[in-house]
Amino acid sequence: MTELSAVAHRAVEAATGAGASDAEAYVSRESGREVRVHGGEVESLTAAVQTGVGIRAWSGHRVGYAYGTDLSDPGVAAIAASAAEAAEVADEDQFVAPPQPAEIEALAGLSDPSIAEWEAARVADLALSVERTALASDPRLVGVEQAVYADAAEQVAIASSTSVAGEYETSSCYAYLQALAEGEGARETGLGFGLARGPRGLDPEAIGREGAERALEMIGAGKPASRSCPVVLDPTVAASFVGLIGGGLSAKAVQRGRSPLAGRLEEEVASGAFALHDDGRDPDGPASAPFDGEGVPRRRTALIEGGRLRSYLFDSYTANREGGTSTGSASRQSYRSLPAVSTSNLVVAPGSHSFEELLAQAGEGVFVNDVAGLHSGVNPVTGVFSVGASGRLIRDGQLAEPVREFTIAGELVAMLGAVSAAGAESRWVPFGGSVSTPPLLIAEMAISGS
Repeated sequence: MTELSAVAHRAVEAATGAGASDAEAYVSRESGREVRVHGGEVESLTAAVQTGVGIRAWSGHRVGYAYGTDLSDPGVAAIAASAAEAAEVADEDQFVAPPQPAEIEALAGLSDPSIAEWEAARVADLALSVERTALASDPRLVGVEQAVYADAAEQVAIASSTSVAGEYETSSCYAYLQALAEGEGARETGLGFGLARGPRGLDPEAIGREGAERALEMIGAGKPASRSCPVVLDPTVAASFVGLIGGGLSAKAVQRGRSPLAGRLEEEVASGAFALHDDGRDPDGPASAPFDGEGVPRRRTALIEGGRLRSYLFDSYTANREGGTSTGSASRQSYRSLPAVSTSNLVVAPGSHSFEELLAQAGEGVFVNDVAGLHSGVNPVTGVFSVGASGRLIRDGQLAEPVREFTIAGELVAMLGAVSAAGAESRWVPFGGSVSTPPLLIAEMAISGS
């Protein structure tokens, strides 16, 4: 048993010893680095390590929570006593209960040793290579707003008085840049990014080239004509919309009536071309883990299949309200936070079409590769949205001139019903959570431009 698991078990014993009828302890140690470079030099480099324990204590149908960073015996005992005291004065709630144990299956490959092996100077070189590649690609590349590398390594252990017990290690890193291209009297930006378990999994040249290409292709952008037409969503844009859909599938949002998908189980909510799963065990998923924030095993949950809404996402509390079981969808930001319903890895099923085939099917339309203000431009209750966008016109089934300063508008569920094809190649995108999606062809969407 590791040091963190030992702390978790001690915390549970301390909480029940302080009068709690049941208790749970979540212990984590997270280390992370961030490097920002600009103009060929390191602008900032930060590193931090945080370790702590969060303790939930139950007193019948009341629950209290406390957390802290002192993992000595007296420190843990004090945190546990605070949690037990908080439970005594909490409001009673018939659905409050500790999660019950289930067999946790180990999940290999979540941690990459290169995070520990690569020193700060080496990851700084990676970020500098991202910037350098972009700037060297074309004379019209006049700068980089920012180039960033960041990583995190985490150890997690959980234990409870109901015999829940587990531990795992995970790591992740990313690099991105915003490239600046100048031409025809204007400056355009382009995003390039990459995700991996560790720095050796990143391709800095590919990230730099992507940002440069995206900025260059927007030179000379104008406004498209207002109309309804087919729209192809780039994976980065599709992922942002999918993240909103995932939020609407949270049982907490559904039970509060704050989701456009509330009360629609087994109803047709999408076309047959769109299928969505939440998969907390996908080997490539950045959010994968053997168990969730309550120690419930992660799993693959069908959300939308065959055009129908198959399930919502539940943690233990929302499952108790429904008289059902958790889908392993409790998430924590850190030891400081209580678990709450959240997606893990949202996975949109790829189709059989190449990107070129999607454009050909669109015929005359718009390819959207960036949106702005998505969260402020969407009503989470009705699903109605109107957001700023940029991209390229599609003419005769091929990409044509760049366009920006237009809006796309619609309603989330209606948009799912209008998905007419999905691309064959998916990409992991960190926007809207952890999402894997191919490009999507929407048969019709309202465009408001000139």
